Amino acid sequence: MRAGDLARLVRAPAALTVPGDVLAGAAASGRPPHPATLVTAASSVCLYWAGMALNDWADRDLDAEERPERPIPSGRVTPRTALTVVCGLTGAGLSLAVLAEGRRGLMTALPLTGAIWAYDLVLKNTAWGPAGMAAARMLNVLCGAVRGETLHALPAAAVIGLHTYGVTRLSRHEIDGGPQSAPAAALAMGGAIGVGTALIGRQDRSADRELLALAYVCCCAPAQLGAVRTPTASAVRRAVGAGIHALLPLQSALIARSGFRRAALTVAAAYPLARLLTRKAAVT
Repeated sequence: MRAGDLARLVRAPAALTVPGDVLAGAAASGRPPHPATLVTAASSVCLYWAGMALNDWADRDLDAEERPERPIPSGRVTPRTALTVVCGLTGAGLSLAVLAEGRRGLMTALPLTGAIWAYDLVLKNTAWGPAGMAAARMLNVLCGAVRGETLHALPAAAVIGLHTYGVTRLSRHEIDGGPQSAPAAALAMGGAIGVGTALIGRQDRSADRELLALAYVCCCAPAQLGAVRTPTASAVRRAVGAGIHALLPLQSALIARSGFRRAALTVAAAYPLARLLTRKAAVT
């Protein structure tokens, strides 16, 4: 298996949206950037990559019909190799969680792992699929929270979860496109999230949060509006990709809300890199 095939299997560029969840949870609970937080973020990246590979392993028969260019149906990666990657990355993610926070790290990483596996193997093609994906993202935010301060991270987790729910619902139309109501709902939800993030519960005294919330809306709204006008499969895929990338400015706005300006701008700076790397490996 070549490195490029592995990158496509795990949707490598999309992992840039993962550390911001953990940092948003840490910031909301009052923790500045800390080595343990960075190790937790690395754990989450491994678990995210495992989830992407598990998604393709579970969908290999369906992808043979709908997305034959993916690594498994194209024959570039065997199902057995994909499952080995899944297990290896899951083990690495749990090990890093223990390294970061000991027993507590494991106790927060295990529910996240369970949510990822449940989504890929059980929930994805049911009415509970979007909620399952949203729950996984919320748990990822809570992984970053300081012991005893998890409640303070719940609002940030809810915002990330709501955004994820909207993008996941829209992603169900990536193959066949339409109806217009799907991208319209995502567009309305994104606008509400942007306004709420900018204005509700102000803690910082700078304009960073407002600017980053505006950047979030500007990152996802144009593609969503395009999908409203022409709800074809390709337009929906662009809107879903934009929604995934828009997590970065949204996470940045939440981090800035807690007063950690440098961390917020660092997460936001990953946005152009994520867009660039997507040309090498798709995020959906």
